[in-house]
Amino acid sequence: MNSLSATASERSRDSSPGAAPRRGERYFWSGLALLLASVAFAGFARSYFLKAQFHMGPELTPLLHVHGAIMTAWIVLLVTQTSLIAAGRVGWHRRLGVAGVILAGVITVLLAVTAIVRAKAGVLGPPGGPPPLAFLSIPLMSVIVFPALLGAAILNRRRSDYHKRLVILATVELVTAAIARLPGVDALGPPGFFLGADLFVVAIVIRDFATLRRLHPATLWGGLFLVLSQPLRLVVSSTPSWLAFATWLTS
Repeated sequence: MNSLSATASERSRDSSPGAAPRRGERYFWSGLALLLASVAFAGFARSYFLKAQFHMGPELTPLLHVHGAIMTAWIVLLVTQTSLIAAGRVGWHRRLGVAGVILAGVITVLLAVTAIVRAKAGVLGPPGGPPPLAFLSIPLMSVIVFPALLGAAILNRRRSDYHKRLVILATVELVTAAIARLPGVDALGPPGFFLGADLFVVAIVIRDFATLRRLHPATLWGGLFLVLSQPLRLVVSSTPSWLAFATWLTS
């Protein structure tokens, strides 16, 4: 009986006047998560996922294997979580959220360790790009931006409108590395891949104005934090203070 009642309740909600906008909202965020997953796969296909076919990119050391597996797990979790919400499985979404918090902590540590190790080896950054110690400012800023956005999402976990925007923005920060490796974008350097990442922010802004007729506070402040961090990395990277700090980190 409880099962039948729940089914009837769900059908009632689905036929209510506000059901279509709610479904559209859920599908937008799950679709955005799938797009992020597609970009992550496309960006790292040649150097990680399909490396055996393309023979491109650096040698996959144990650290890079762990890094790639953990980042992949995050993307899979994001797609799963948004799909659960789209299906109305809020309980499962909350249970998996605990795993997401743990995974985010591991990612933050891995971001720092991987960037420092590769800079120390002199192989960080795109060919022909900034020197490794200067380029180090770009991935190391992720160690601040990603946990800050995700931490805000966790604090607002009971406010779904804030939570979903901040989680997606945090993931955009991670997927920027994949955007940098997309064919055509890789030749443009940091301005190109930062612009590519910002297109996801623009998509959320457009959605806000289409549905809310205004910019949501999480989009405004989270998006600004993400976007403004990008040129800051480039400005900092060439300063003597940063280069001295990067030299100390990698010594």
